[in-house]
Amino acid sequence: MQNEIPTPQGRCKCGVARRDITPPVGIYHRMWGAATHEIATGVHKPLQAYGLFLASMDGNRQHSLLIITLDHCIIDGQQMEEMRLEAGKGACLPPSQVMITLTHTHGSGWMSLSRSTFPGGDLISPYFEKLLQTVNEIGQEACQTARPANLISGQGVCTLARNRDFLDSGKGNTVCGFNPEGFSDDTLLVAKIISADGMPIAALVNYACHPTTLAWENTRISPDFVGSLREIVESANKCPCLFFQGASGDLGPLEGFTGDSAIADKNGRQAGYAAAAVLESLPPPATTFSYQGQVISGATLGIWNHIPLKPEVLRTKELWTADQITVELPYKPDLPSIAETDKQHGQWVIKEKEFNAQGNLEAARDCHAMAERMTRQLTRLKAIPQGKTFPLVINLWRLGDLFWVFSPGELYQVFQLELRESLNFPLYVVTQTNDWQPGYIPAKTAYGKGIYQEEISPLAAGSLEHLIAVVREKLGKLVL
Repeated sequence: MQNEIPTPQGRCKCGVARRDITPPVGIYHRMWGAATHEIATGVHKPLQAYGLFLASMDGNRQHSLLIITLDHCIIDGQQMEEMRLEAGKGACLPPSQVMITLTHTHGSGWMSLSRSTFPGGDLISPYFEKLLQTVNEIGQEACQTARPANLISGQGVCTLARNRDFLDSGKGNTVCGFNPEGFSDDTLLVAKIISADGMPIAALVNYACHPTTLAWENTRISPDFVGSLREIVESANKCPCLFFQGASGDLGPLEGFTGDSAIADKNGRQAGYAAAAVLESLPPPATTFSYQGQVISGATLGIWNHIPLKPEVLRTKELWTADQITVELPYKPDLPSIAETDKQHGQWVIKEKEFNAQGNLEAARDCHAMAERMTRQLTRLKAIPQGKTFPLVINLWRLGDLFWVFSPGELYQVFQLELRESLNFPLYVVTQTNDWQPGYIPAKTAYGKGIYQEEISPLAAGSLEHLIAVVREKLGKLVL
């Protein structure tokens, strides 16, 4: 009979900082191939940057970590490295101890210097210069405000995210859209950080769902559903809320691909209230919920109370372990070349002009979208390392009972499902960290269906399964 229910938690020094990082109206914004606009016409909600500085209680500077989350979709690797360096300077940490992750909102616009020649693209470089200064300030403030604290972890459920690999039986192909028959991971992980004197420092939310509520019809800068999610959590907990995107390669909101910001806000409230409910249910820090015996009343009552942890147990919550691994993932044998892609791009541009001349605007729009797809493929092909494999850098971290995996790219949900199944501890999976390459890492079962995620991924089938096996083994060593 179980007489005690422990709560997963960790103890360290924590500091937090945040800044508004909303780009100027008029900046290049087009994220979607089907979009007809190029520049941002307004702001739905401000974009935010949050920094969380964590340091072990033993004062070892090698046991420190700065996590910065930005409301952006994709940022090129070079800019990510520059930000890691600059943020690290602010926190007095090497770049290897700085994780910069993106919420992956598709309403932020495509902030890439490769888009500098497009309308509004001249504002991208100045924006990045300002962003470098901002992450430095965040690193400095988060480090300077760090104080002893407890992290308390909880798990809940949110049904916002749905499987988005849908077979269109009418046309016989698989599309990226709501699949009512597909499995959807509804796991919602949260953590509350409370200072030693009982003050809330931050709330953390880890959930896997593509922020694709707002799509090609939206012309305003937006954090998508993440914006209203944070508003709900921050209002309830009186502290900053950091959102971490999970393995959402095949997950998106039930209602999405719209230009209606009210739907984005509704989606955010759904996830925000789910997170707030779990945060509200968390027990006091440094306690365990324990059976205390019977009280005779009208019925014989069983009494449970939150009991302080013993000093020797508390010390185990300060355990700090980190590791970094590089996993070589094979490229597709039929990966298109830059020359092939460039040729296809030119063909789609010619077709677009022909349809425009004929007055067939719908066909011209489709050709424009395909030309844009080839442009993006060129960007991806030029960004990935040459050779036969992609060196994916994974960062692993353990604090007390809490485990973290930081990964670049967009991984299918099976990554977090299988890894969490192999652990008896909460596992926070944070994607889009330090780089957006190699882009999608689909499950083997997604290949051969002509779906977008598999089509644009440079990786061979089975890459995700190999990655899961390697990371599972490394996580097992962190448990020991």
